[in-house]
Amino acid sequence: MKLYLIRHGQTDWNIQGKIQGSHDIPLNDTGRAQAKLVAEGMDSRPVTKIFSSTLMRAVETARMIGDRQQVETYLVPGLIEVEFGKWEGMTWDEIKEQYPAEYERWSINPVDVAPPGGETQMEAMERVAGAIEAVMEMTNGREDIAVVSHGATMAYIVAYLMRNHPEEAEIIVDNASITTVNYNPITQDYMLLEVNDTTHLCKR
Repeated sequence: MKLYLIRHGQTDWNIQGKIQGSHDIPLNDTGRAQAKLVAEGMDSRPVTKIFSSTLMRAVETARMIGDRQQVETYLVPGLIEVEFGKWEGMTWDEIKEQYPAEYERWSINPVDVAPPGGETQMEAMERVAGAIEAVMEMTNGREDIAVVSHGATMAYIVAYLMRNHPEEAEIIVDNASITTVNYNPITQDYMLLEVNDTTHLCKR
C-alpha cells in the first residue's frame, strides 16, 4: 500500500507569511494552477480513494486530483492544520511583537504550551494520529490512497507513521508537493520512499 501525502496549493496567506492554521483560506490563482499540476503529477500514482482536510485549500486541491482520477474524496476533520488561535492571520514577527510572553513560553515548550486559543503540539499530534488511523481502517491497509492536508499536519502524519524509524521522520514540505510512504500490511511497517516531490510543478 502506498500513501501519497499531498500538501495543498498556494494561498495568499502563504505568500504574505501569515499563519493560516484553522482559518479557511482558499487557494489563489497560483495555488489552483499548482493543484492542476499536482493532479497531473498523480497520473503515474493511481489511487482508489482520496482523504482530505475539511479546509477549502485542501479540498480544492483534493478535488482536482479526484476529478482527474475519477475517485471519491472523503473529508476528514482531523486532518486540518494545527490550530494557532489568536495568532492566525499574523506573521511570526507580529506575534513576537504583540504576544512576547506567550510566544516565549510557546517557543520553549510547544509540545505542552498552546498559543492563546489554539492547541498544543501534543493535542495536534494526537488528533492527527487518530485521523490517519481512521483512514487506514477504511482502506484495510491494502489500497493506494492520497491524503491531502497541510504542512505541519503532514509532518505529524509522517512522524506518527514512522515512529519506529524516528531518524527518518522529520520532514518539511512545499505547497503542492507529494510525499510517498509505503505500508507493508504483513510486517505492519512503514517506509518513507519520497519526500517533497515538486517535479510536476516544473511544467508551470
